[in-house]
Amino acid sequence: MFEEFLYLLRRRGLKVSLTEWMSLMEGLHKNLHGASFMGFYALCRALLVKSEADFDRFDRAFLEYFKDVPFEQEVSQELLDWLDKPETLANYDPIQAAINAGLSEEEIEEMLRQRLREQTEEHNGGRYWVGTHGMSVFGNSGLSPTGIRVGGKSMYKRAFRVAGERRFRDFRGDNTLDTRQFQVALRHLRQYSGLVDLPPTEFDVDGTIRDTADSGGMLKVRYKRPRQNTVKVALLIDSGGSMDYYSRLCSALFQAVSKSRHFQDLRVYYFHNCPYARLYTEPTMDPFQRLETQWVLSNLSPEYKIIFVGDAQMAPYELTGGRRYNGPGDDPLYRSGLGWLELIQTRFPRCIWLNPSPRPDWGPYWTQTYDVIAGMFPMFPLTVDGLEEGMKKLLSR
Repeated sequence: MFEEFLYLLRRRGLKVSLTEWMSLMEGLHKNLHGASFMGFYALCRALLVKSEADFDRFDRAFLEYFKDVPFEQEVSQELLDWLDKPETLANYDPIQAAINAGLSEEEIEEMLRQRLREQTEEHNGGRYWVGTHGMSVFGNSGLSPTGIRVGGKSMYKRAFRVAGERRFRDFRGDNTLDTRQFQVALRHLRQYSGLVDLPPTEFDVDGTIRDTADSGGMLKVRYKRPRQNTVKVALLIDSGGSMDYYSRLCSALFQAVSKSRHFQDLRVYYFHNCPYARLYTEPTMDPFQRLETQWVLSNLSPEYKIIFVGDAQMAPYELTGGRRYNGPGDDPLYRSGLGWLELIQTRFPRCIWLNPSPRPDWGPYWTQTYDVIAGMFPMFPLTVDGLEEGMKKLLSR
């Protein structure tokens, strides 16, 4: 069965062994695919693909072979029609938002399966059924902090999954184009100096010509101290929440910065939404991998160039709740996120903000923190062109 599919996978570079193929046949015989086409796709990928680097190659081969087979939707067309309500307004419920935020992805997945079995009519503006413009963790255009989008279009980028959507992620190991482009853009961030404490090991062409001419043609070889990039960089990256949507883009930037070894010094720290009293050395925000922000500021000299990476979008109280920065001696315990940003800005005169997200267009509430931060720091889009402009800004006088 599907022998030609096996040969196609091999022609496309997937090393599928006969043992793996027979395991697939056994799985089909035992109905491990659940008698569904999407189940068959999942079973094939689980048994035939050895590395996530081959997911993209497998997906393209799968689509090529089964191009005439329509993919099943996880939700009915009738339900999708119910969820087409773009004009309705949503009402925010902070209590329900806190309840939803405490649910795990596994719990939400199971709850959706249960609702799809139970729901027989349209519901909108609520907190239980699959609907729109409410606080339910299923549906679209609602205000739950997490959930599964069903129908509609992406608005707040809070859904961890989209029901009924076929996603093909590019995990190829040779996909270095974005990283390479970022590396080229980062080359603008260079300030070379020969005043480094190193022995003169670099061949000095001009000096050699001058000394040779002065000695009447007798070759006089001169060496000079090598010039090095004296730029020091601190990269502060927003991790988690709405930034998960841009994790791949941020990963490309991180790889590009890490491979740009010409910086004199590079520090990378992580925060969530806004830098507060603590920064982290890992994107997982592991409490055992944290540093006091005040310690970081005290130990980095003002010559460091600060690059923030984040979408600058959060609840306004997360930015303004607490006290502003009141100068030296200010108590950091109750300092607001805005206060910490002001302190960083005071300590380091060269700061920019790279933003992977455009300015929100779904209401003034969601643009407040974006506009405040954009008013504090020169903000550039996290694109190759935006990165180039940001690097020029850091070096401008």
